[in-house]
Amino acid sequence: MALINVNGVQHAVEAPNDTPLLWIIREYLRLTGTKYGCGIAQCGACTVHLDGEAIRSCQTALSEAVGKRITTIEGLDPKGQHPLQRAWISEQVPQCGYCQSGQIMQAAALLNENNDPSDEEIVDAMDGNICRCMAYIRIKRAIKRAAMEA
Repeated sequence: MALINVNGVQHAVEAPNDTPLLWIIREYLRLTGTKYGCGIAQCGACTVHLDGEAIRSCQTALSEAVGKRITTIEGLDPKGQHPLQRAWISEQVPQCGYCQSGQIMQAAALLNENNDPSDEEIVDAMDGNICRCMAYIRIKRAIKRAAMEA
């Protein structure tokens, strides 16, 4: 049995140590905001924070998360009022919306480290998160807007 902290709540999870964190989050804990995209850590749809760092939960084993703080999109702000979430709405970022929780979690990790990123720093930080709808310009505007609010 593994004890993990997800969004500030301790959970006892009965699963093999090599189970991807993504499946623990989605299937065991029923937090479905984190999405399955590619399964090989290339698209970013499954991005969550592990001790504040953006990681790909599809390639992170349960054993790697024990004793660390895991934050999902549901835990970013209990009321969905994080500056990035508000900026995403203001800039009308989502089209299909599938990648957006991963995009927001990656952007939140960026803003935690750099509260005034340049366009180049945003592009570099967001490089591994794919949006099939090509909303990259709106994503960058939303990150800039959120940075001004924070």
